Amino acid sequence: MMKYSLFKVKPFDQLMKEASSDTAGLKRALSATNLIFLGIGAIIGAGIFVLTGEVSANYSGPAIVLSFLVAALACACAGLCYAELTSMIPISGSAYTYAYATLGELFAWIIGWLLIVEYLFAASTVSVGWSGYVVSLLRDIGANGIHLPAALTTAPIVYDDATNGFIRSAGGIINLPAIFIVFVLTLILVLGVKESAKFNNVIVVIKVSVILIFLVAGVWFVSKANWHPFIPENTGKFGSFGISGIFRGAAVIFFAYIGFDAVSTAAQESMNPQRDLPIGILGSLAICTILYILVALVLTGIVSYTKLGVPDPIAVGVDAMNNGFARTVLAPLIKLGAVAGLSSVILVMLLGQPRIFMTMSKDGLLPPVFAKVHPKFKTPYMSTIIVGLVAMVLAGLFPIGVLSKLVSLGTLLAFASVCLAILILRKKQPDTPRPFRTPFSPWIPLFGIVSCLGVTLFLNIYAWITMGVWLTIGLIVYATYGMKHSTLNKNKEAL
Repeated sequence: MMKYSLFKVKPFDQLMKEASSDTAGLKRALSATNLIFLGIGAIIGAGIFVLTGEVSANYSGPAIVLSFLVAALACACAGLCYAELTSMIPISGSAYTYAYATLGELFAWIIGWLLIVEYLFAASTVSVGWSGYVVSLLRDIGANGIHLPAALTTAPIVYDDATNGFIRSAGGIINLPAIFIVFVLTLILVLGVKESAKFNNVIVVIKVSVILIFLVAGVWFVSKANWHPFIPENTGKFGSFGISGIFRGAAVIFFAYIGFDAVSTAAQESMNPQRDLPIGILGSLAICTILYILVALVLTGIVSYTKLGVPDPIAVGVDAMNNGFARTVLAPLIKLGAVAGLSSVILVMLLGQPRIFMTMSKDGLLPPVFAKVHPKFKTPYMSTIIVGLVAMVLAGLFPIGVLSKLVSLGTLLAFASVCLAILILRKKQPDTPRPFRTPFSPWIPLFGIVSCLGVTLFLNIYAWITMGVWLTIGLIVYATYGMKHSTLNKNKEAL
């Protein structure tokens, strides 16, 4: 018996064989357009409809535009690296698979564990924002509105950034609307990826249309006075406005960009993955960055940033227009668009996580139940159900402030690993066909690593402590299960 290797990489030939085979049992039904829409569906949501308020009110002020640019620059580097890797290795494991091919099994496990934070926690985070908009929309129905009890629409704990991120008790019991949307979308995902993609396409058209209507209507109500000071003076606390606030805001708002890499999790359901995956990743990232910046400018121009620290900042912006059209037509339309838009984000996040679990399960690092594909619907139904159940618990009990910072940290670390994978594969596999090549290598990957890791430094200590606990749990799971069942190392021992 040979010694167990924590750093043994998965042979590239084996990865290519898995990519070219249909043994996964998944249905190849997604076109390049579907993938772009998946990316837009995942990206445009919490960033525009939820986090613009939190970041501008607590960290950046009107300079949230600069926070978006900083985050977009880091994402662009990571996106170019993702595009090359997905064209080389079109497998559903995303950054986990790339780490397995370059850094070895232990690092692959760590990245896979981080991706749980990125996708599963993201679905829960956005569902909390979805709940906020639904509650606001229901209040607008009829003469008196429909008022849901706060105890049933609020998490039992809240995030208080003023106390360095510590959690304090609140009056809520459970967030039932957030649980409800996760349940419905989990059911849709079990029924089929093509059906899920069609649902997502319709939702994307609706929410982009609503955003464009908001921009056209809102530009007439912009007051330049709301942009002064553009960079509010630092309060004396690191990351609370000023230059450090811009980077702190970028670290938090990085959460808004995670959707583009979710495209890579649909690799084995893409009809032409080597061509279409880079198109889906880069196309959706470019479109969404432009929309983010425009919405941030208009929103902070309509309303003072000090009033935007709410779950539904776009709704606040619409209400501040103080116009008959805005009140009677645009307000409910924007809120309805936000509800629809956030729905597609949750959908894509819930789509991505089970496919990563399925890949990890096939490698023996997770139990076989995660790899089960439904014989009729051709979806990883068991892992989808498990992910949905956990997401419902998180959505019902935790506020957006806690979850979003964990998602940002996990995403940044995963993106840095993808950039590193490019550098390693360029050395180890220089002659492997690359339908898409990251330009200006090694500078783009290096800048991606530095920018992603640099932004993590602006997240508060609470996020790091929580992440440390999460990674410790992950290593325990790996030591007690993954190491014993690893397919790669079992094959090595059999030689």
